[in-house]
Amino acid sequence: MASSALNLPNMLTYGRILAVPLIVLCFFIEGRLHGSDFARWTALAIFAIASITDFFDGYLARIWDQTSNIGRMLDPIADKLLVSSILLLVAADGTIAGWSIWAAIIILCREILVSGLREYLAALKVSVPVTWIAKWKTTLQMIALGFLLAGPAGDKVLPYTTEIGIGMLWIAALITIYTGYDYFKAGLRHVVDE
Repeated sequence: MASSALNLPNMLTYGRILAVPLIVLCFFIEGRLHGSDFARWTALAIFAIASITDFFDGYLARIWDQTSNIGRMLDPIADKLLVSSILLLVAADGTIAGWSIWAAIIILCREILVSGLREYLAALKVSVPVTWIAKWKTTLQMIALGFLLAGPAGDKVLPYTTEIGIGMLWIAALITIYTGYDYFKAGLRHVVDE
């Protein structure tokens, strides 16, 4: 048990969970919420490394035959912690505001609802596989979050960085609605008592 909990794929997942408070800390380094250029670039670097580990933890677990129950449990939790904390962070510091907040709300609601459905279906021993479009949605969402973390600091290097991030976030939100509906349609027949 201990050896599977400490294998490299699981260590990458633990690292992704640890990245969450580090990214948030970047914005609070001055004792208050402040996204200075240095804070944004540092947070983006940590986020980029964490996003790369998201690919490698599952890939390595499969090719090295090191899949584990703790890895299967923590991997989606790490993803949701990373996404939700960054969405809350960029909303709190004003990078996204107004109507753009709705894109974040759609993504957060879908993540919570699908997690609840997966947990319920797991108790029934029913698995709902991740679709390719859901994987593309996650990739697009991560890229959007990277642009939003860079935000105003990124605008100085690449004009419209924030607007690109917001646009991609909306596209991810629309795909999120579709994939959420897809999951619920697949799982609904197991939820409704016949």
